[in-house]
Amino acid sequence: MTLQTIVDKLDATVPLGTERLDMEVEHCFASDLMSDVLTLKDTPVLVTGLCNVQTIRTCDMANLEVVIFVRNKRPTEDMVELAEENDMVLICCPYSMFKACGLLWELGMKPLF
Repeated sequence: MTLQTIVDKLDATVPLGTERLDMEVEHCFASDLMSDVLTLKDTPVLVTGLCNVQTIRTCDMANLEVVIFVRNKRPTEDMVELAEENDMVLICCPYSMFKACGLLWELGMKPLF
């Protein structure tokens, strides 16, 4: 599915990466524990409620390209700048992590494991 499909389903906004919304993705991982994110072997979409610069740094180390922030979390200017330097897409949705993951599952998003 495309990131645009995800944005539409999650009633989301895109503070960074609107030009990449045609990107196809099929796997997702949800976590607020960045130590878990560092164990990822693929490059899934990350769904998280942890909204700070360390989240962006961790995603960079794990080669993740797409971060979906839940619970109306909004990235700071510093986060957007760092994500832009690392060619990431940042998406913000109003839903809880549970609901966001349920909606992604409904769309056919596959879990990483």
